[in-house]
Amino acid sequence: MTPPVGPVYVPADSSARSIGADDMADALAASAAQAGIRLARNGSRGLFWLEPLVEVRAADGLRYAFGPVTPDDVPALVTAGLLTDPPAVDHPLALGPTEQLPGLQGQQRVTFARVGVIEPTSAEDYLAHGGLVGLRRALSMTPADVVAEVTASGLRGRGGAGFPTGIKWRTVLEAAPAVPDPAQPKFVCINADEGDSGTFADRMLMEGDPFSTLEGMAITAYAVGATEGYVYVRSEYPDSVATLRRAIEIAYAHGWLGERVLGSDLRFDVSVRVGAGAYICGEETSMLSSLEGRRGEVRAKPPLPALEGLFGRPTVVNNLLSVATVPAILAGGAEAYAALGVERSRGTQVFQLAGNIARGGIVETAFGISVTDLVQTWGGGTASGRPIGAVQVGGPLGAYLGADSLDVPMDYEALAAAGGMVGHGGIVVFDDSVDLLAQARFAMEFCSAESCGKCTPCRIGSTRGVEVIDALRAGLDREANLALLEDLCTVMTDGSLCAMGGLTPMPVRSAVARWKQQAAGAVEPP
Repeated sequence: MTPPVGPVYVPADSSARSIGADDMADALAASAAQAGIRLARNGSRGLFWLEPLVEVRAADGLRYAFGPVTPDDVPALVTAGLLTDPPAVDHPLALGPTEQLPGLQGQQRVTFARVGVIEPTSAEDYLAHGGLVGLRRALSMTPADVVAEVTASGLRGRGGAGFPTGIKWRTVLEAAPAVPDPAQPKFVCINADEGDSGTFADRMLMEGDPFSTLEGMAITAYAVGATEGYVYVRSEYPDSVATLRRAIEIAYAHGWLGERVLGSDLRFDVSVRVGAGAYICGEETSMLSSLEGRRGEVRAKPPLPALEGLFGRPTVVNNLLSVATVPAILAGGAEAYAALGVERSRGTQVFQLAGNIARGGIVETAFGISVTDLVQTWGGGTASGRPIGAVQVGGPLGAYLGADSLDVPMDYEALAAAGGMVGHGGIVVFDDSVDLLAQARFAMEFCSAESCGKCTPCRIGSTRGVEVIDALRAGLDREANLALLEDLCTVMTDGSLCAMGGLTPMPVRSAVARWKQQAAGAVEPP
């Protein structure tokens, strides 16, 4: 047997590191060096139940996967032929070619096409896997044509609101000045303050393919006439911050950022800013206030950030997943991207499976897939083996869907019609032992703790909501307290300045409705 081409890959993603990937890499390093094989650190493939996952590239060009691998498994794996060509395909931890794994095969990875494939801060790897094709094409077009291309693709904001990206860009492009002017700057601000429970796609993308975000930001800057960009990252993501900052250094060194980007007339500077842990800064105007060095507090709209954003200047505010998808759209064309998805929900969404689920992780596929398919086919049902009790879709502000309501397709309009929302693509699964009234209380308590405090419906309504739900849980005056809770939800929905207070009633109402069904005997109680 001869040594494989190599390298051998071990993820450096936070999720893999949290369960021993670094120790496993240390255990493997000496054997790899002895075999003359380079040990590379990639991002996670997003198959969390197989982490830490080891991959070896063989002479046939395929990467063979082994997992989950612990440091104690390494000696036996090496003895069995992990570092030979072909690798030890008969070992119990051998999973076969990575791209043919059941949890990966069949995905439609666009935004995550390079995540887990490349070494995150290798410029050579990025270029070898299609990097900068989109930016080069954009620079050959007029800014208006770039905006038109993004608009035609149907890309909508992946942060939760689902606003058409191209329309937002056009507003900033048409705002004065028409020609980039350092004295009157426009800004590109990327929101990576990923605070929703059960979401981790932003983190994985920053740690697995940071250059895609920087390339997308450069395309955005060219399209709208911006000269400065900021990536706002939550403080709980130190590995993401470090990876992004290293990628920015490399991008400057290669002429991908700074003066005359790729030899063009575009000047664009990018910095990373770290948040202070406030969930409300996931809301765009709160994030802008934080970037300005002020308290993270919601601003009334209008004026829109596209016209008066950072420091009062026209500003594109995009979610990280949105802007990182732009290079693929420019590289492959708007028509190819719009061919994916359904109705007004075009392209793909990066769904994140979490909670009580057998196979948690990332599933990127076209809009239109049902919640049932995501949870059962891709996720394998509950980790406990019990029946599904509820699935929360869209983060802590998303609705709880019952087991009998999971055939709804994952697209913006269909899910809204069913009383839910796509949000950031987070899907949290609960089995039938879930206490739905406790989940309703959690939603109100979460809002109370994370509210910026600027508007009364959110600040006071959520506090009173916790008290009312506590009364319900204690069995006190059920009908009167249910009516009072509904009134609170109506006021919060109609009177809150932003989605924090405006959407908190969504999980509360859905959880309470399901709880009432259980209490009435319409649903089998846990």
